[in-house]
Amino acid sequence: MQQVEVRLSAWLEQGFNLFKANVGVLALSSLVAMLLSVVTLGILAGPMMAGLILIILRIMDPAEAKPEVGDLFKGFEYFLQSFLFLLLYVIVDVVVSSILAIVPVLGFLASLFFSMALATAALFTLFLIVNQRMDFWPAFLRSFETVKSNFWMFLAFTAILQVIMFVGAMLCGVGLIFALPFAYCAAAVAYCEIFGDTNEEVVEPTPAEPDRDAGFPPPSTEAPQ
Repeated sequence: MQQVEVRLSAWLEQGFNLFKANVGVLALSSLVAMLLSVVTLGILAGPMMAGLILIILRIMDPAEAKPEVGDLFKGFEYFLQSFLFLLLYVIVDVVVSSILAIVPVLGFLASLFFSMALATAALFTLFLIVNQRMDFWPAFLRSFETVKSNFWMFLAFTAILQVIMFVGAMLCGVGLIFALPFAYCAAAVAYCEIFGDTNEEVVEPTPAEPDRDAGFPPPSTEAPQ
């Protein structure tokens, strides 16, 4: 696969501008998504994040009506795939990171790197589930195939998004309602730039006519005897 260009500053700037222009609906949607995720012990985290992504993608599409907070619940249309993805993601991250962390110091650093690498590999998974209605495993594989062409730069991009959300969480958790949608907006800008218009209808090619200059005789116009 051809190397994908990672435009760190451009994606972050465009993501921030997108978030700033729609801060009301995005912050409120993030607050509702986080509250429902917490009170359901993470069961609704997948569909809530899918709903937030759906809102962001609709904001970016001028053909779509301006989304509202209630559109967050349209994430339930992707409940099974988003839930399975997040469940598997958390299990793999916790198990592998715990095993690596057994080794003092170096193990902790290794577990930290693994968590970041896993987040990088899965960067576009939920976007593909929502935007292309893919099952979670093919979506993850496609996300990984995309980022591995320029893995270290995508890792840097993911690390910046993770730091933004970490800082937001440290502000008594309140800052996360702004940091989370900002990070998702930046990721959405990257997704749309890399994958383009993913909702285009596939048009089947029509059979080509025989090339009459390539040795094929012209059809006869004479009436049968």
